[in-house]
Amino acid sequence: MIPLLYILRLFPVLSLLSKPLVYAWINYPPEGTATLTHYDLPKDYIAACGCTGKSTHYPTAALSQMAFGSRNNYGPSCGRCFRLTLLNSYTATPPFFPNTNPSVVVKVTDLCPLSENGWCSGTENKTNPSGRYLNFDLAYPSSAITDNFFPSNEKLYGYKDFGVWNITYASISCEQWKGWGDEAAKGSAPNINGCCPANPTGSRDTCPSYSDANGTPPNTTTSDARSLSVSTLIVISFFTFMFSTLFLCS
Repeated sequence: MIPLLYILRLFPVLSLLSKPLVYAWINYPPEGTATLTHYDLPKDYIAACGCTGKSTHYPTAALSQMAFGSRNNYGPSCGRCFRLTLLNSYTATPPFFPNTNPSVVVKVTDLCPLSENGWCSGTENKTNPSGRYLNFDLAYPSSAITDNFFPSNEKLYGYKDFGVWNITYASISCEQWKGWGDEAAKGSAPNINGCCPANPTGSRDTCPSYSDANGTPPNTTTSDARSLSVSTLIVISFFTFMFSTLFLCS
């Protein structure tokens, strides 16, 4: 039997752990600096915003959670388009400064989850390891982006992929996105709880924060991926560990 005193002692700790960390969403300017990473996104995959699967045939990116504006599903940044321009990769030794500064126009279709110290760890009051508040996670490799998009110097460094770049970003009209002329690539996928405006302007055609309101999105279709919160996972793991320990000690 587990002593009642031990169980009572767990309650205050579990209560604290079960309360999610509260941060304010980042109110980022239309232009600025950020970091750029990349991740694998399968073609035709419907990501957090619920953008149509055809959007993956063109350049897309995830945005760090606190700039994205929601802990899951859709947020105010869904559907927005940005021009991302490479500056340098300071993680290389020595830091790599390319002779050219290529850029790509992406549509935000996904979120990069908040982490403690990773590239998507920026909050309103804390930057990521590069000193930036925002991180764009580019869907790459992709048939929509050339294989040599990222400059490199394999002879000097012994590898091509630096993994992380410092960049500039600029919010622009999605009319400049490669997928703009393809109606099947714009808007939300039908019959799902998504929100992906074709060309959001920041007014009524912009998505709410799903995790704030958990409400019904505006109809942005043109033709739910839910997960346990970090705090919930911590509670489950901690509760399992403590009870296992108490059983062994009893």
